[in-house]
Amino acid sequence: MEAPKFAAVNLTAEPAFPAQRPCEEWRSGPEDSVFHLANMFLFFGLMGGSGFYGLIYLFTFLALGFFCSAVWAWSEPCTTDSFLWSLALFAACLGQVLYVSYKLRSVSLNQDFQEMYSCIFKKLGVSLIHFEKIVASCDGDVHALGKDHCFAVEGKTAIDKLSLLLSGRIRVTVNGEFLHYIYPFQFLDSPEWDSLRPSEEGVFQVTLRADTPCRYVAWRRKKLYLLFARHRYIAKIFALIVRSDIAEKLYSLNEKALDSSRHHYDLRLPSFCHMPGTKLEKTNVLQVPVQGARTA
Repeated sequence: MEAPKFAAVNLTAEPAFPAQRPCEEWRSGPEDSVFHLANMFLFFGLMGGSGFYGLIYLFTFLALGFFCSAVWAWSEPCTTDSFLWSLALFAACLGQVLYVSYKLRSVSLNQDFQEMYSCIFKKLGVSLIHFEKIVASCDGDVHALGKDHCFAVEGKTAIDKLSLLLSGRIRVTVNGEFLHYIYPFQFLDSPEWDSLRPSEEGVFQVTLRADTPCRYVAWRRKKLYLLFARHRYIAKIFALIVRSDIAEKLYSLNEKALDSSRHHYDLRLPSFCHMPGTKLEKTNVLQVPVQGARTA
């Protein structure tokens, strides 16, 4: 029998897949400055705040970080995927910067609403986006009230809105007796607003008359409550500023109210709290004066 000729048989198996070309050797030293600069930009970008300007800060630094990362990936071998991802994220962040900048420029407010924002809402950290919604809920209208004209008459005017004084001065009286003034950027009807539930109705118990020509902005109750239902954050802001306004009015009343001994009344407690201890102990009947009561 003739022996098989193994030398003539080619037993070399072809690989199933072509061998991948190895990448060039990576650098043994540290990365260049562009790589570190990219990470620094990303770090500072993630420290951005909220609001329009906070978003511009955030996306600007992120865009710079991803741009530097794309430059680094372009100059390094075997970083094609990193380059493509960095380039895509850079484009997305740049688009966000342009979009937020456009929104910031599109928010145009007249002088009255700019002053309102600066004096009240800006101090509370309300963004222009939310303030624009607040302005839209009152249709951006500013109302005028002539001198000696009444904004509300006690027992007659319905409580159907929340109003903020922009300029002028309002005198508040009850039964013809002076209570206090309302000055610019104070609410005209904050106690009335806070005293009613959304489904309740009521009328003013005081008269509000303009001492000087006045201008004010008003939000209708139903429209404002719809805004609160959609934006809980705005509802909390209004609750804060309305109750702060009520506290200021109570404090002003407390400063002006004096008893027969020239002591200040404390509106939070009965008037006898300022009486001397010995006199209070001898008092058998505690009488609280009734507003508007007639004397015989």
